[in-house]
Amino acid sequence: MREIKFQGRGGQGVVMASQMLGLAFFKAGMYPQCYSLFGGERRGAPVVSFLRVDKEKILLKCEIKKPSELLCFDDSLLNVPDMRKAMRPGSGVLICTGQGLEAFSEMSGFTVAVIDASAIAEKLGLGHVMNTVVLGAYCRMNPELALDQVIEAVTDMVPAKKERNVEAVRRGYENLIL
Repeated sequence: MREIKFQGRGGQGVVMASQMLGLAFFKAGMYPQCYSLFGGERRGAPVVSFLRVDKEKILLKCEIKKPSELLCFDDSLLNVPDMRKAMRPGSGVLICTGQGLEAFSEMSGFTVAVIDASAIAEKLGLGHVMNTVVLGAYCRMNPELALDQVIEAVTDMVPAKKERNVEAVRRGYENLIL
């Protein structure tokens, strides 16, 4: 079973990203289970969302305590000692940052990838909402998910700027640094 944690800030599209990725996995013939943890958050406040995915029906209905993957929308939220305690060894970590992989050398034991999602979203006129860029990058990290399935989920769910968001998925996929 794949257990994914999304962390970012209000206004970046963290919750919507987990829902769109869940739909993409559903379109791939898998079973998703998605939930978020936040209150009446304001723009910029930390937000966390979770997604569980499996090829079999998911009967587990509890909190994800040891995710196998982390999608971090804001590198200022990374705390490596806490991450080591909270994540499975060898977990995949996708970090949205303008820095290169060398900036995360202390994260040995994890499979780390980076994407400058903020810059891509800004260039496409999406402002601070970088979720579709992140989904494209994640798709490249995950061989179980086809780019077309992610694009279809994004097209089904984004309320506006569909063409720009589809382009954001493609650019995220193309610009991921592994």
